[in-house]
Amino acid sequence: MSSTDFILQVSDISLSFKGVKAINQLSFDVRRGEICALIGPNGAGKSSLLNVLNGVYRFDAGSIVFEQQSLRRIDPLSAARRGIGRTFQNNALFKKMSVIDNLLTGLSRHLRSGFLEQALNLPRARREAADFRQQAQGILEFLELQAYRDVPVGNLSYGLQKRVELGRALIAGPRLLLLDEPMAGMNAEEKQDMARFIADINRELGTTVVLIEHDMSVVMGLSDHVVVLDYGRKVGDGTPAEVQANPEVIAAYLGVVH
Repeated sequence: MSSTDFILQVSDISLSFKGVKAINQLSFDVRRGEICALIGPNGAGKSSLLNVLNGVYRFDAGSIVFEQQSLRRIDPLSAARRGIGRTFQNNALFKKMSVIDNLLTGLSRHLRSGFLEQALNLPRARREAADFRQQAQGILEFLELQAYRDVPVGNLSYGLQKRVELGRALIAGPRLLLLDEPMAGMNAEEKQDMARFIADINRELGTTVVLIEHDMSVVMGLSDHVVVLDYGRKVGDGTPAEVQANPEVIAAYLGVVH
């Protein structure tokens, strides 16, 4: 298999906080167009890994290659501009702003017009604003949020807020989407909806997805590839079926999958 088949290649990554290893010589590859799930107990290093991948943390050793380019020195802004989108465990939404305005904040880092152009409503700023609103409208329709377009996000149910956050990460058209527990705190129906939208994003938009999820029935039904972490080290890596058959993984993390 050629390296061009992989959108992301993580090699021997290590990350420490005050001498404590959060990630320990971790290696895995993500194929272009797949859904890859990261699983493991709390404290396994999953969120720290996503923070490394989108430039929140700078790793101590190893290498990360995204789209054939090194991610050695990036920050969240440059990661987003390269095509890496991200959601977080806790909603980072503007609760008093409308749904569409929250979506538009996902495009703020892609502004080309300057402050003065926007303040004076000059032609380039008007064109850009119209284009951004068109993109936001497309996301509203894709995620079935049209009915909530002008509703303050704080007035929405938790499940809908998570969908808005997904939309904000999606609006800039990332090639790699990092989802940190997108279904945490949801009821069964909300999880089913979110899983459907993630599958649609992957299948219809061609977006590669790396997600952290604790619900094993969701992971096994949604993912093409599963990486299992324990205290920052990899203990499993393969298809859902291969991971389910791995004795070390079964004993430590999965138990009986219903």
